[in-house]
Amino acid sequence: MLGRYTTGPSDERGGYQTFPRYPPGPMPVIDLRSDTVTKPTPEMRRAMADAEVGDDVFGDDPTVIALEERAAELLGKEAGLFVASGAMGNLVALMGHLVRGQEVIAGEQSHIVLDEAASHAVVVGASVRVIREAPDGTLDPEAVRNAFRDPGDVHEPITGLIAIENANAHTMNQPLSVEYTRRIAQVAHDGGVPLHVDGARFWNAVIALDADARELAGPADSVTFCLSKGLGCPVGSVVVGSRDFIWRARRARKLLGGGMRQVGVLAAAGLVALRDGSAGMIDRMAEDHANARRLAETLAEMDGIVSAGDVAQPAPGPLDPSRVTTNFVVFRVARDRAAFIDACARRGVLVVGYPHDQVRAVTHHGIEPADIEAALAAFRDALTETAPPSGKPPAGHLAGAAA
Repeated sequence: MLGRYTTGPSDERGGYQTFPRYPPGPMPVIDLRSDTVTKPTPEMRRAMADAEVGDDVFGDDPTVIALEERAAELLGKEAGLFVASGAMGNLVALMGHLVRGQEVIAGEQSHIVLDEAASHAVVVGASVRVIREAPDGTLDPEAVRNAFRDPGDVHEPITGLIAIENANAHTMNQPLSVEYTRRIAQVAHDGGVPLHVDGARFWNAVIALDADARELAGPADSVTFCLSKGLGCPVGSVVVGSRDFIWRARRARKLLGGGMRQVGVLAAAGLVALRDGSAGMIDRMAEDHANARRLAETLAEMDGIVSAGDVAQPAPGPLDPSRVTTNFVVFRVARDRAAFIDACARRGVLVVGYPHDQVRAVTHHGIEPADIEAALAAFRDALTETAPPSGKPPAGHLAGAAA
């Protein structure tokens, strides 16, 4: 039997999904659950072992300083701050921009709204006003403009920040363009508030758009990006912005217990990742995108693979490979989803359930073209194994993508 673990209540109770563990024994594993499963490269490990360190709380860890300066330089900002995670990066950004009782305008299915344990409310003391994302990942600028509160009405919170997510995960990780970022920043600044970009996968967007990172980050007042996803580092994110903002974010990090000491041993991996060209990990993300498109193109031809629905692919019918512009492939199966995921795991391929009855596969460093072919073979076998009698969808399953 395949081992299992759970992150919370079972699916039957409407809570968190139960995920398959790694298959036992020597079977090779193709792990498509997330780009967070990447392992540090040998060069990263050597850099970490040899890193020059100091006490970062005193501000004298030279490797951390170098990483923060490199991140700020790449995105055209004055300063940077190394934090433990993307969620912490977003949280210290909100704390740096807002005062208690203010409100954030953000995407309905953004990470800040859905996946950060309501830290905006619990820690920052801010409410959120949500805007439905379009299938291209954008928020309608006019809807955002109209979502601003009336500061003269004592009944309403005061709008203090707009936050967007680039790339936008729940729309199949669509990248948001330089032009759009400028437009939404103008809405923010017209309303007298800053723009924060949750750029957990910012570099995927840069590569997919063939954009200049400084131009893409330029309109924003703050940007976070993860080192521990497509860049392949073991841990960490960086927040960038003005020097005054980063000072406030640093105080927020300390308040959260995020003051780190000889953390240059982790920052060293980030410096390797952020090198130019083939020496770093940014340009190679194009390989992840090509692998994801190959995966999607063949999945779209398989009986039982259908449109992801919702904002990931609103149109019903087969999976549309053109929706795959970065490293996410999101789809639904005309099968029992849990049985399909388990059948894949028994064949050494790990994927996860996603909202709206979806399945998500994410390509990343360490996944090669041969792994994509092996995963496709596993998907075919899993679809055959879990096919309902007489081609009928299992009871309770949302067949197709119109529902």
